[in-house]
Amino acid sequence: METRPALLPELIEGPDLVLRAWRPDDVDDLAETITRNIEHLRPWMDWAAHEPLTPAARLELIEGWTRDRDAGGDVVLGVFSDGTIVGGTGLHRRRGPHGVEIGYWVDADHTGRGIATEMARLLTTAAFEVPGITFVEIHHDRANVASARVPAKLGYVFIGEAPAKIVAPGQIGVHCTWRVSADDWQGAR
Repeated sequence: METRPALLPELIEGPDLVLRAWRPDDVDDLAETITRNIEHLRPWMDWAAHEPLTPAARLELIEGWTRDRDAGGDVVLGVFSDGTIVGGTGLHRRRGPHGVEIGYWVDADHTGRGIATEMARLLTTAAFEVPGITFVEIHHDRANVASARVPAKLGYVFIGEAPAKIVAPGQIGVHCTWRVSADDWQGAR
């Protein structure tokens, strides 16, 4: 008998950021934020190639994220500071039953403020509160130097590089993997 994995968190509150599941009433604000950030996102995010979405398509996407999370899959979250969208993030079940991968993007007007590091810190802590999760990974293309700084600051271990398909224009096709175990994360805290 197959058991469904424990649900990933849909709300994480930190001192400066709130990470919460996107809701249908976020459609317009999310569209405006992505449209304003499209040139900032396009080099690294393969999904940016499909923007702009219609409001109906964006609503369908949010509803799909909700269904996936409720079925024990990925969770996709908005990142808010004082009620303003400052980015997006998520925990993705791409690493088997005991691991999750963190993905993230930050609004161009909010880069350089430690937001990506703080969201990854909050997500890592929350991931290890989910039964069965024993490791968390962060992946990025080698050319994305800003993304590489996040796991390094948080004490993730660099696992290595591997050739990868280029899926966004800023990528060079060298996939970097960073990992932290639950024991190492708890020990470092």
